[in-house]
Amino acid sequence: MNDQTIDRYERGGQILHDAIAGLSREQLLAHPVPGTWSIQEIVIHLMDADLIAIDRMKRMIAMENPLLVGYDEAAFSKKLAYDQQSPADAVTILDLGFRNFAKVLRTLPPDAWTRQGTHNERGPVTLGDYLQSMIKHMDHHLKFVKEKRAMVEKK
Repeated sequence: MNDQTIDRYERGGQILHDAIAGLSREQLLAHPVPGTWSIQEIVIHLMDADLIAIDRMKRMIAMENPLLVGYDEAAFSKKLAYDQQSPADAVTILDLGFRNFAKVLRTLPPDAWTRQGTHNERGPVTLGDYLQSMIKHMDHHLKFVKEKRAMVEKK
C-alpha cells in the first residue's frame, strides 16, 4: 500500500471535523432531505463503521483468514441513540483511531496487504482492498455531509 493511501486514511478524522465545524446542534440534527440521515447520524454511523473496520483490519493482520461479521447499519442508527451521541466526541474517536491505526499500517510489509478475511455477506476481502473501501466509504458520506450542510446553512 502506498504512503498516500495511508496518509489519506489517517486524515479522515480531521476531514470530517472540518466538514461539520461550526454547525449548531439544530443543524446537525436537521433532516433537509426527508427520509435520509441527518448530518449527526452520518457522523455517528461513520464512527461505528470505522471502529468496526479497524477491528476487522487488525484481525486480518494478526489472524489467518478471520471471519468478518456484517452488521445492520439501519438497526444501529435506530437503536443506538444516534441523536443523543456527541458528534464532536465521535469525530475525536475517529481521528484518534485513524491516526493511531495508521502507525500500524505503516509498519506492514508489502505482502501483508494481500492478507485476507472472509466477510459473511461479501466473501473474501484483502486488507488492501478493505482499506481502500473504507476511504471510499468516508468520501461517499462526506459528499452527503457537505450537501446537507449547504442546505441547513441556507435556512
